[in-house]
Amino acid sequence: MTAPLLKTKLYIPPQRPNLVSRPLLIERLNQGLRHKLTLLSAPAGFGKTALLSA
Repeated sequence: MTAPLLKTKLYIPPQRPNLVSRPLLIERLNQGLRHKLTLLSAPAGFGKTALLSA
């Protein structure tokens, strides 16, 4: 039995106007594009989704 896919998992949240700029994190993510897999791991509420949608 397969679980249904939540539509919210495919939704990109809008950027907030008070978003903190994280140029070093963006650069590290861009470096990961050269690899087959990039892992972003952090506890809940640490801004993983916001970072990936930036």
